[in-house]
Amino acid sequence: MAAGTDVSGSGASVAGLLEAVPGSESDVSGGDDVIRVPPSCLADLAAAARSSGFEMCTDITAVDYRGIRRTRFELVVNLLSLAHNRRLRILVAVPEDDPVVPSLVPVYPGANFLEREVYDMFGISFTGHPDMTRILMPDDWEGHPLRRDFGVGAVPVQFKESHRVV
Repeated sequence: MAAGTDVSGSGASVAGLLEAVPGSESDVSGGDDVIRVPPSCLADLAAAARSSGFEMCTDITAVDYRGIRRTRFELVVNLLSLAHNRRLRILVAVPEDDPVVPSLVPVYPGANFLEREVYDMFGISFTGHPDMTRILMPDDWEGHPLRRDFGVGAVPVQFKESHRVV
């Protein structure tokens, strides 16, 4: 889909969302619209998308590109318009030295636990989040398990003597 085409079926367009957030870029991937936005503009784009018909935030996750890209992390926000059966993916490059982006909870309250999971697993913080605490790992856990620099670890397993039946 080219930039400027109808996103929600109600007159909203990728071009309209791009105009709402200077410095953003659009693309298409797998038939879904993709918008890349700077971290400081994430909440503005999410609010514009919400008012354009994307009423649900279905997922928020991150990717660690350590040693692969200049900017280490990429936040991935997936939005859905149920009424128009359209998806929008928002990509945000998050630097390693300041892994902080604005929270989407004020726009999409369901993003609460998704953001906590990203914080817990990748160490990306969300400013304005109502409860930025761990959700999967124990509170005293050190590190973030889905970062590429986190050790894999192992648990030794002892097997009892095996009796083979032939």
